[in-house]
Amino acid sequence: MARWEYARLEYRAAGTFGSDQSMDWTATFHHAGGVHRWGTDERYDDLSHLNRAGADGWEAWHRNVLHIGQPQRMHAVTYSLRRQVA
Repeated sequence: MARWEYARLEYRAAGTFGSDQSMDWTATFHHAGGVHRWGTDERYDDLSHLNRAGADGWEAWHRNVLHIGQPQRMHAVTYSLRRQVA
């Protein structure tokens, strides 16, 4: 039977929702070993962070998006990650 280890990658808007179309986004990785800030991007680019997690054996198996305001803007994206424990 396979045993899994679980983690979460949170990608959140760090700025305000003014007229700035290129607000900053912070990436935070949560797992059993603690919380790690993976940096801030000037534009929404979660692919580099997903690739970083994938290089460590993590696979994304669920994605949740939070939209707020009118017009709706994306505020946060949370990825559920897992990897098989040897």
